[in-house]
Amino acid sequence: MPSPRPRRVAVFGAGGGIGAALVAQLISRDDVGEVFALSRTAPPVPADTRGKRVPLAFDLTDEASIAAAAARIAAPLDLCIIATGILTLPDGTGPEKGARQIDPAAMARVFALNTIGPALIAKHLLPLLPRDRPSVFAALSARVGSIGDNRMGGWHSYRASKAALNMLVRNFAIELGRTHRLAICVGLHPGTVDTGLSAPFQRGVPAEQLFTPELSAAHLLRVIDGLTPADSGGCFAWDGARIEP
Repeated sequence: MPSPRPRRVAVFGAGGGIGAALVAQLISRDDVGEVFALSRTAPPVPADTRGKRVPLAFDLTDEASIAAAAARIAAPLDLCIIATGILTLPDGTGPEKGARQIDPAAMARVFALNTIGPALIAKHLLPLLPRDRPSVFAALSARVGSIGDNRMGGWHSYRASKAALNMLVRNFAIELGRTHRLAICVGLHPGTVDTGLSAPFQRGVPAEQLFTPELSAAHLLRVIDGLTPADSGGCFAWDGARIEP
């Protein structure tokens, strides 16, 4: 029997903690042949004895740069992971504790990065998925984006942008199901990860519930490996549990 064809993988947000960990772990896998590592600056290729890492630059708010990256990647693409997102803006704005703190410009920025950017990636990358074999398109979401699971309120822009992302994932899954019956489109909750995004909010988080980027990436890849087309459209936590809409 011939060996399976090595998979081609793209990770958007490879410059972040989780994204970088995903790239490193994917490179180490024998079933992966090429890893496109996309970040804002496309840093020089680090030590990679397997020669799998292909760095590319993209801007999450610039559709032309996303389209150019998609053209460079080309079909077929077996796995695409969007590991981008923002909770607090660079100027320290957010997350809001109450409605009085809502600022339209800040909210628009959060939606641009957490919802619209991933939607543009989907626009240009979903067509690269093969129609004749399984593939996965996954976007990092958050448990707080669940409407049914919301018990505390607050964090209006972040919650709403992730809830909107989850709806887009569902929409894309339905659309893919018409043409790519083996494709899987999901949202993934990585848990509380020790990165810059969560750093201001780690107080009170039990040590066993605060993951390193490497541990979170390992959990996420395990979840991805266990997905089936029946899971498409859902949002799953780091432990594989389905998160309610």
